[in-house]
Amino acid sequence: MVEQVVRLTVNLTVDAAHLEAFKSIAETMTEISKAEPGTLGYEWFAHADGKRFRLVETYVNAAAVEAHFMGPAVQQWVPKLAAVCAVDGFEVYGDPGPKVTEMAAGFGAVSYKYWLGINR
Repeated sequence: MVEQVVRLTVNLTVDAAHLEAFKSIAETMTEISKAEPGTLGYEWFAHADGKRFRLVETYVNAAAVEAHFMGPAVQQWVPKLAAVCAVDGFEVYGDPGPKVTEMAAGFGAVSYKYWLGINR
């Protein structure tokens, strides 16, 4: 079996009173994730309303996403992020392995298994 990349999308809504804290936490999480081996992408997108954000994460394989979930970005900073915003949606694309599947389910993640495509 060929290993596939694993992608995550997280949709977040931030109250204006917490916007600066949210941005600071997001910047810290991005710096931490940038240093993790196997992280191909960790990108934040902002909606025009300034309240809604989407985080798109891409990892080289299930081992890389598991390392991320067990590392400081998730273990130390996700609780801080959760304190200043609401998670409106969480999707997992590909097979992140059983440990991440279970952890992500705790956040309400919906999983999509790889079916067909081009992955370079």
